[in-house]
Amino acid sequence: MKKFYLLMASAVLFISLIIVQSCGTIKQISQTLADLKRLQFKLENVNGFKVAGIDVTHKKSVNDFSLTDGLKLTQAFATKKFPAEFVLNVAAKNPNDGKAGGTRQANATINHLDWNLYIDDVKTINGDIATPVEVPGTGQSTIIPLAMGLDLYEFFGKQGYDKVINLAMNIGGVGGSPTRLKLDAHPTVTTPLGPISYPGRLTIVDKEFRQ
Repeated sequence: MKKFYLLMASAVLFISLIIVQSCGTIKQISQTLADLKRLQFKLENVNGFKVAGIDVTHKKSVNDFSLTDGLKLTQAFATKKFPAEFVLNVAAKNPNDGKAGGTRQANATINHLDWNLYIDDVKTINGDIATPVEVPGTGQSTIIPLAMGLDLYEFFGKQGYDKVINLAMNIGGVGGSPTRLKLDAHPTVTTPLGPISYPGRLTIVDKEFRQ
């Protein structure tokens, strides 16, 4: 009987330890998810916008192109190919600085940012970040540069040359902005418990930080 009671006591102790450990793990998971959901994202700006190899960064209208560049652009469009490349800078903010009541200071490492690019609400290309990005828990913004490359003719060619080249300048030219862009994204963050994905997808725009 003594052996039986000893075995029972050991089993109860073992189960209690498992329950305590499980509760701690569940609490840690809940806290990690709460930290993750506080991350905020915003489209910051566009750099280095080129169409058919021609830089439009300093262009405001078609009249700003040289005769040679203008001819290259129209010829490229006539071949039904209008390749564009640019860098879309995404600002990530981690407000987990430990200063707000009930929060803790926590850095975040984004190891995946699965994204779809929309231009004028038209779904175009998709991708992911090439390397992990550290976002310190300071409340300051960290820039995540996303290299974009797509054929504007494929998605907007039916609108005609004038509208497509103006679209390019509105995004990447003088006074241009990411207003006509948005990202549908799904971040995954490295944690002590392993990679954890954001609960649902985010729509990232240029007007405001979103979480």
